[in-house]
Amino acid sequence: MSEANASATRITPGNALRPEDIALLDTKPSDAVAQYALWLGDDALILAQRLGWWISRAPELEEDVALANIALDQIGHARSFLTYAGRAWDKTEDDLAYFRREPEFRSVHLVEQPNGDFARTIARQFVVALYQWELYSRLVGSSDPTLAAIAAKAVKEVDYHRDHSIQWILRLAQGTDESRRRMIAGLKLTWPYVEELFTDYPLVDELGDAGVRPSTLREPFDAAVRAILVEAELEPPEVPGSVGGGRLGRHSEHLGYIIAELQVLAREYPGASW
Repeated sequence: MSEANASATRITPGNALRPEDIALLDTKPSDAVAQYALWLGDDALILAQRLGWWISRAPELEEDVALANIALDQIGHARSFLTYAGRAWDKTEDDLAYFRREPEFRSVHLVEQPNGDFARTIARQFVVALYQWELYSRLVGSSDPTLAAIAAKAVKEVDYHRDHSIQWILRLAQGTDESRRRMIAGLKLTWPYVEELFTDYPLVDELGDAGVRPSTLREPFDAAVRAILVEAELEPPEVPGSVGGGRLGRHSEHLGYIIAELQVLAREYPGASW
């Protein structure tokens, strides 16, 4: 697509925008929208990096493929959001992914948490997928047409992620005594990081109709969680919440290790292509 053609394209929520398309658009997001896109892009990027660890380590071959595909979907979401955010600051998706320092990332603590065993990873996926589905379902109505278009593509993929995690929650909770024990433990380790997903930071007030107020997603999220846990004969864990702060650049102790692995090649060979 030429730059002239891209700039003339009318973006609607039905468009499946690629990062290459976004990079050619004439419009730039406001600083608030760019910061918001950075939130969503960083969540997806760090989660993808975590999920990639499971390739060749999942409990069965089908899960190697499934988790790899989910990770690739998340990388796609990250590329789109980071490409759009970068347009506000004349940066590329690679600049934002590979050449920011830890305090400049805006991912929530949940996606930074260790994989643990398979049940803990599934617990994290369960929370993230249900949250992202609620978020992207609402974001397709954004007054920012590029955010709406990205969300329209992402929500279709996250619908699969949601179904995948739900099926594993049920399978593990209703399987053996050991699988149920691990599923309960996984949920307990995950639950302290749920609250941060729904915190309304000041940036939300600047977005207007372009973004989604996180706190408004809590009620439908909780209802969806309750329905699945009832079916699995589980209870939501009663555990203290984490302090959070990832949206403000205050991260868990895990993020530094993740981005060191993520960025090592780009920093070692700046400007290289492959």
